[in-house]
Amino acid sequence: MEKTVVMQGSSDPNPELLDAAALCGHLVPAGSVHAFLALHRRRLFPDELFADLFPSGRGRPSVPADVVATVMVLEALEGRSDREAIEELRVNIAWKVATGRPLTDEGFHPTVLTLWRNKLRASDAPERIFDAVRAVITETGVLRGKTRRVLDSTVLDDAVATQDTVTQLIAAIRRVRRLVPVAAALELSGHDYSDPGKPRIAWDDDEARQQLITVLVTDALTVLDAVDVSTLEGGAADAVGLLALVAGQDVEPGDEDGTWRIAPGTAPDRVISTVDPDSRHVHKTVRSYRDGYKAHVVVEPVTGLICRQQLTAGNTPDGAVGVELMANEPPRRQVLADSAYGSGETREALRRRQHRLVIKPWPTADTGRFPRDDFRVDHNTRTATCPAGHTVALTAGNNAIFEKHCTGCELRSRCTTARDGRTLRLTAHDAELAEARRAWRDGDFAGHDRRWRPMVERTLAWLVRPGRRVAYRGNSHNRIWLAHRAAAINLQRLITLGLDHHQTWQLAI
Repeated sequence: MEKTVVMQGSSDPNPELLDAAALCGHLVPAGSVHAFLALHRRRLFPDELFADLFPSGRGRPSVPADVVATVMVLEALEGRSDREAIEELRVNIAWKVATGRPLTDEGFHPTVLTLWRNKLRASDAPERIFDAVRAVITETGVLRGKTRRVLDSTVLDDAVATQDTVTQLIAAIRRVRRLVPVAAALELSGHDYSDPGKPRIAWDDDEARQQLITVLVTDALTVLDAVDVSTLEGGAADAVGLLALVAGQDVEPGDEDGTWRIAPGTAPDRVISTVDPDSRHVHKTVRSYRDGYKAHVVVEPVTGLICRQQLTAGNTPDGAVGVELMANEPPRRQVLADSAYGSGETREALRRRQHRLVIKPWPTADTGRFPRDDFRVDHNTRTATCPAGHTVALTAGNNAIFEKHCTGCELRSRCTTARDGRTLRLTAHDAELAEARRAWRDGDFAGHDRRWRPMVERTLAWLVRPGRRVAYRGNSHNRIWLAHRAAAINLQRLITLGLDHHQTWQLAI
């Protein structure tokens, strides 16, 4: 089949007879995103911003760039699906005014949005809509002189149902059999893989469940043994790789040869769904977790504007992402964050950029004994003194061994239960963390959270207002979704601050 060539379309600057803005523009509230885009969408999203997505000058014209970009921004702002967005474009006067469409316009097919996202994702600048709004922020100068930045993250639920081990094994085997003819020809006994349902067993019978796990893992291994991965590419190779991962992450050999059972605990970086392999368990507290992704943001706390953003799997540590996001900020910012960003590695990396840190440190473990901060450690002389006043030299491994001093010490019961006495094990970042705990304990940063946190919490609330569920499957798809969502929030905030254009982008404040 010959591939259809699509060229970039362009909006006609002359309004049509039934132009929605001309006839009904007064019905759209002034100061709304819709009213702003009606006036400025072509300036904000000019054709040349997307010219590289359509290098051919031949073929059927696509929907104009300013129209698609406007629909994507409104879609992200209101939390709409592609189909819902096009329905709004068809029947909602505010959407017609924002996009410059006539009242009789029926919109376009939702797959046009899919086409544009795919082109954006494959381009050198997939987040260019967010970058376009960020360029407006820069031109207004609203952040000039504002040197504080707040790091934070929020949980986003995935768009699929979490799958248990049985469901994942069946789905992964079924997918390989669909894509790899060699696998489809195998006779497997664990399940009828053409049946979309679960196996019909007594699920409350432990022995029946164990037998099912054994036959499913055996089927998976049979498929993996029969398939030559070196001959595969694309989706087929990915499917085999996912099957190998799923077959190994949750199971272990049983007590008898040839049997398998569910392994206790949870494997690190466990895939929780074969439908969305990028989604992960998100632990917000020790007792609470959800499944999905994290949205990481850098927020300016006076304006609430999102300076940087990134989406990751839910189990990604906050600290490393925060360092990566701040790498694009000028040095000597004051960085505010909670203890998720308080590790020694994170603090050291931010200090290398000469940032000033107002970051709550990781707490020390509460063992009921003297904590680290009850010991005086001098890293210059490499000595440590215990609460009883005994001083020892630090070892090459950065440990303070008080073994001989613990014998007969009247404070021993409050210090250690170890037979050989107390050993204080110090990390490479001990001095940094100890000073951070002292500063926080002594109130050096008292009032910072009360003063700067509310605006940031409001920004995070805006980010998840339509709902915490991401719109798509997979990290790369949802990264663009988050970028568009952040762009829409920033644009709405700028409009609230009085954004307008008079030769340059300016704010009323």
